[in-house]
Amino acid sequence: MAVVTALRERSRGRVEVELDGSPWRVVPADAVVRAGIVAGRPLDRETARSLARELRRAAALGVAVKALHYRDLSRRRLSERLERRGARADARDEALAALERVGLVDDGRFAAARAEALAARGYGDAAIRFDLVREGVPAEAAEEALARLEPEAERAKELVSRRGAGVRTARWLASRGFDATSVEDSLAGFAEEP
Repeated sequence: MAVVTALRERSRGRVEVELDGSPWRVVPADAVVRAGIVAGRPLDRETARSLARELRRAAALGVAVKALHYRDLSRRRLSERLERRGARADARDEALAALERVGLVDDGRFAAARAEALAARGYGDAAIRFDLVREGVPAEAAEEALARLEPEAERAKELVSRRGAGVRTARWLASRGFDATSVEDSLAGFAEEP
C-alpha cells in the first residue's frame, strides 16, 4: 500500500501529494484536508475514496462559482448546469448546499432581482411569473417577488403615458403579459386612435 510521504504547497490553494517518494497528484488543499490526508499515513482504499469524493465536490463547486461569476442563477438552473457538466448528484447537492449557506444561491433574492429587471423592461405580471417559473424559481418565491413590485396597473399606466394611448399600445401591453383589466384601466380616459 502506498504511503503519503510529503504534501507540498503549490500556488492557488493547491497541494502536491507525494506517494512513496514520488510526485502523485496536485489537488485542491481543501480536498486534502477534508479527506484527512497527512504525511506518513498510508493511502488506503477508504482514504482514496474520500479524496475522490472531495475532488468531485470541489470540481462541482468550482463550476458553480464560475457560472455565478457571470450572472445570478436559481438553484434549479445551477443544478442543471452542474448535471450537464457531469457532476454527480451527491457532489451537486453538496456544492449547492455550500453556496446556499454562504448566500451565493438564494432563489428569493434571484426572483426579486429578476422580477424587478423584467418589470423595468416593460413586462407584466403574467410574463414575469412565466419567466421565473421557467428559471426554476419555486412558485412561492415567484409570488413574493411579484408582490414587491409596483402594482401592474400603475406600471401599465406609466407605459401608456410614454407610448401613447391606442390600440397598438393595448396590443403591445397584452403581448408583454399585462392582464386585460390593467390594459383597460391604463387606457381609460385617453382618446383612442382612429
